[in-house]
Amino acid sequence: MINNDKIKVLFRHRSMEMGGVEKVVLSMLNNLSRDKFELTICLNINQGELRNEFPSHIRKVYIAEGREDLSKNSIIRKIQLIIRRFRLNKASKDASIADRILKDKFDVEIATTYAVYKTVLNSSNKNSKKIAWLHSDLTLPSFDAYRDDIFNSMKQFDYIIYGSQQCKDVLDEKYPDVQFPPGKVILNAIPIEELKKKAQAFIPEFEDVPTFVSVGRLHIRKGYRTLLEAHQKLLADGYTHHIYVIGNGEDYEMLSKRIDELGVRNSFRLLGTLMNPYPYVKNADFYIMPSESEGWPLIIAETLILQKPIVATAVGGVPEMIEHSTNGYLTEFSQEGLYNGIKEFLTNRDLVENIQKNLVNIESKFDNQKIFDAVEEIIENLVGKESPNRLNQINTI
Repeated sequence: MINNDKIKVLFRHRSMEMGGVEKVVLSMLNNLSRDKFELTICLNINQGELRNEFPSHIRKVYIAEGREDLSKNSIIRKIQLIIRRFRLNKASKDASIADRILKDKFDVEIATTYAVYKTVLNSSNKNSKKIAWLHSDLTLPSFDAYRDDIFNSMKQFDYIIYGSQQCKDVLDEKYPDVQFPPGKVILNAIPIEELKKKAQAFIPEFEDVPTFVSVGRLHIRKGYRTLLEAHQKLLADGYTHHIYVIGNGEDYEMLSKRIDELGVRNSFRLLGTLMNPYPYVKNADFYIMPSESEGWPLIIAETLILQKPIVATAVGGVPEMIEHSTNGYLTEFSQEGLYNGIKEFLTNRDLVENIQKNLVNIESKFDNQKIFDAVEEIIENLVGKESPNRLNQINTI
């Protein structure tokens, strides 16, 4: 199947708004061997803050223009959006549209999230090996309506990469009779030196009160509605603190309105999306992740490397990253749980000092090259470059 020295690999992804999965995609494209692989990324929509962050040796193509390229005229923009929606709907059913853009055949096609599983499976290239990446806990009630559909797609892939041990284990435990393809748990890589450099870019202006920072998409599953209510209750009970939330999403307007209703605009601030949130993380007193569900959140690993004490809900792969009261503080997802977690950091100096002490050498736990090597090995095994006898082993990297 391979007629040159390099394995041709195609990544399919929706768009490049700032997010953990998008950072994983960029990390892989930056670090997989240029000598072994010829890499292409195909976006459904050329959209998002990270859309121009691909390294120069990566070929990028896309099916539809992003919002950044649409007209400022509201009427023309509406027409463009209708045309874009039509084109994307057609492309989801007709693989020849992507073929005309790609003008190439690939040895391996990778679906970066379940949102593009069908896109890869509908490929006209039936000879390519197909890999699904899973970052989510599919047992959550929010997946009830389309879990079976995702399962049916997963079964058709040649291999599955799980973004956390938890998202694999819960499937094995709750759905033991579902036969999934071979798979492996591979955690997300952290660009440690780049992260440290970005964290020193500037010093944010915080007021002289205990300050929490959170980075995430403003979506109901990220828990910011619940965090806002816990924040207001803490203030009412006399626990002064500020919370800065970096990110954007469909909950922005609702949260902004609720902030005004609660009268906490001076203490609960929505900063929107920032290309470099790390100076805020580094210079705040604490980090908080209030999510209802998560995979293996990259921002938690990044915050650990920046040696910042974390309050986080014990969901998804978070307990794989944080040992309660040792290198962070875990709580349940609820208003009461977040209230108590924040209160602990505000009142328990011994706890905070112990966590800070245990974060000093945390960086040694992250081995990026091992992660990239594992992904390369999977790709090479699938196309027959090496012996496939280890494909059925499930190991954690």
